[in-house]
Amino acid sequence: MLTHKQYPVLSGIFIVAAIWNLIGAGFGYFNTAYTFQTLFHRELTDPLYYHIYQGAWGTTLTYFVGYLIVAFNPVKHTGIVIVGGIGKIGFALKLLQFYLSGFADPIVFIVIIGDLIFGALFLYYFLVLKINREEII
Repeated sequence: MLTHKQYPVLSGIFIVAAIWNLIGAGFGYFNTAYTFQTLFHRELTDPLYYHIYQGAWGTTLTYFVGYLIVAFNPVKHTGIVIVGGIGKIGFALKLLQFYLSGFADPIVFIVIIGDLIFGALFLYYFLVLKINREEII
């Protein structure tokens, strides 16, 4: 079984992914209205939308913890990576849709590109597991 000691590159990917999520959550969860204003160039005044948007960033904060768990034992926690990868790709595509529809400012490309890079790194992670004949889920 590969662990963080036997394959530090995989652990490194998830430590960086955790930091990426912590940075995003630092803005989105803890400074919700400013982040919304920055990404969408609109004021976030409706209390319901405020809490929904903050809750979405709460998921990002949760995955900060999840990716740290994966970094400790990359083989054992493949389910976190599957769900997190789906979330990263889905979020990137949704932000791209918002941008193409005129709802988001170009600054969203920071998130889009970052999440797509992590999506590719997560595919690399699964390739490494497959090459090493590790069980995925």
